[in-house]
Amino acid sequence: MKFDCSDDSDFGQGLDAAAAALARGELVVLPTDTVYGLAADAFSPQAVQRLLDAKGRTRQMPPPVLVPSVATLEALAADIPSYARAMVSELWPGALTVVFHQQASLRWDLGMTRETVAVRMPDDDHALALLKRTGPLAVSSANVTGQPAATTVVEAEAMLGDSVSVYLDGGPARIGEASSIVDVTGSVPRLLRTGAIPVEQLLAFNSTLEVTG
Repeated sequence: MKFDCSDDSDFGQGLDAAAAALARGELVVLPTDTVYGLAADAFSPQAVQRLLDAKGRTRQMPPPVLVPSVATLEALAADIPSYARAMVSELWPGALTVVFHQQASLRWDLGMTRETVAVRMPDDDHALALLKRTGPLAVSSANVTGQPAATTVVEAEAMLGDSVSVYLDGGPARIGEASSIVDVTGSVPRLLRTGAIPVEQLLAFNSTLEVTG
């Protein structure tokens, strides 16, 4: 099923259908500010495995988690450095993914995470509306591994087809570039992926940032 997010009525139906599909352990494609995302219930190991299978990824490449608010971060991440708090306070919602130590109390299986979790709050009203309905979701870029990330729902559907139950069409992705990924789990932060946020802007939060990606 595909729903047009620009039509309030259609989007309302799409939200209902997407939330129901995710609750059943199925996959949903949703718009974000960066690129389109492929979403699954983060707390269902079967759903997460379905996401990895649809993309052709192994458990060695666990999906990030999208959240509806900065406050949600406290339930997922532990040992958050002060500079990382400042970073997310300034840059969320937005194109920044941060890798944290995960809370020991979490009972999920995202893959080979080494007790870490990559978290982002997207700057997209449609994505946030779904996240507020469902809570945190495991979300990876909507594409088959090795192919460019989809920036339109048409591109996502062409690659993922019937493996996805619900497609939410929010038009072309506003940024069209993947998020920057910063790992704050070590003594020195590392930029794992250069993305939509300029390196200089990230260095302003911690000048020791190692640029490795």
